[in-house]
Formats: sequence, C-alpha cells, structure tokens
Amino acid sequence: MTKFLFFIDSLSTWVGKAFAWLILLLTFGVSYEVLVRYVFRAPTTWAFDVSYIAYGAMFLMAGAYTLSRNGHVRADMIYRLWQPRVQAAMDLALYIIFFLPAVAAFIYSGWNYAERSISYREVSIFSPAGVPVFPLKALIPLTGIFLLLQGIAEIIRCVICLRQGQWPQRLHDVEETESIILRETKHLQDQEAAAQAQRRHREGAAS
Repeated sequence: MTKFLFFIDSLSTWVGKAFAWLILLLTFGVSYEVLVRYVFRAPTTWAFDVSYIAYGAMFLMAGAYTLSRNGHVRADMIYRLWQPRVQAAMDLALYIIFFLPAVAAFIYSGWNYAERSISYREVSIFSPAGVPVFPLKALIPLTGIFLLLQGIAEIIRCVICLRQGQWPQRLHDVEETESIILRETKHLQDQEAAAQAQRRHREGAAS
C-alpha cells in the first residue's frame, strides 16, 4: 500500500513540477508585453491571452501536487491540537462528504465544457490574435482526475491512521529524510577525508 501511495504522490509531483515550467512562458509574455508597450509603443495582441492561459494551466495542474504535499490552506488552530486518529476521522469525513462529490461534479461538468470547446477549436474572445484556449479548457477534467487520484490516496492515509494511530509517511517526508541522511553522510566523509589528509601531512613532516 505504501508503494501505491508513493506512486500517486510521485505522479502528482511530476505533473505539478512539469506545469511549473509555464512560469517561464508567463514571465516572457508579460516582460515582452511591457517592453513593446511602453518602450516601442506597439502592444501585442497575444500577450494577455498567453499570460492568463499559462497562469490558468499552472493553477489547475498544481492542485493535486499541493494536496500531495498537504499544502492547501486550512484553519488548523484546533486541528493541530487533536490526536492523529481524531484528525484522520475528521479528514475522512470531509473527504467523503465534500471532496469526492465536488471533484466528481468538477470532472463531469469539466468534461462537457472541454468537449464543447475542443469540438469547435475555441479561440480567445479578448484579442484579434485568435489565440486558442481549448487546450486550457481540456485541462479542466484532467485536473479533476488527478485530484481524484490524490484524494483517494489521502483517504487511504486517513484509514491507515485510524488503524495505526499515526499518519503514514508522505513521499516528500521520505525525500527529506533521505536528503538529511545523504547530507550527514557527505559531512562525515568530508571529515574523514580531512582527517586522512592531516595524518598524511603529519607523516610527511615526520619523515
């Protein structure tokens, strides 16, 4: 089960980090628009569309990644004081009552929305450049699917916590632990190498 949970975590992480590269496109589009608009007095007809499409795609596809990192905003002033089993019971109830129905509705409505947009190759109505927006709308049901997968993983974590009395590790917890171990190992190796160098230096000076 741990391998399955880590697989879902890694999938959400890969998707989130892959779409994070759109920040470069967003930065280029906005910077170029500012340059040509205020320096050359020749604003583009596509920069606005590119900026909101890039931002929208990042926002959509980062949802599952953020959920995998337990990074969504929560008012946990009371939650943090509870025992893990109480936290898991509350989370499980909220996932079943709110999260699963909401994501199912998101996928259903998003699929119809994306299908219509793709069928007539929808373009932006905000500029004469005719920038296609149907790829962005196609991400809506895909976002819901990734959220559903990550939500299933979170529900399984709640069940495990209810049984064992403690939260199971997340993928980034394991990664951070491995990083600490590697860092400490490298530090010890560096210390050993320095000690060997000092011994060789003393042996050379003695001879």
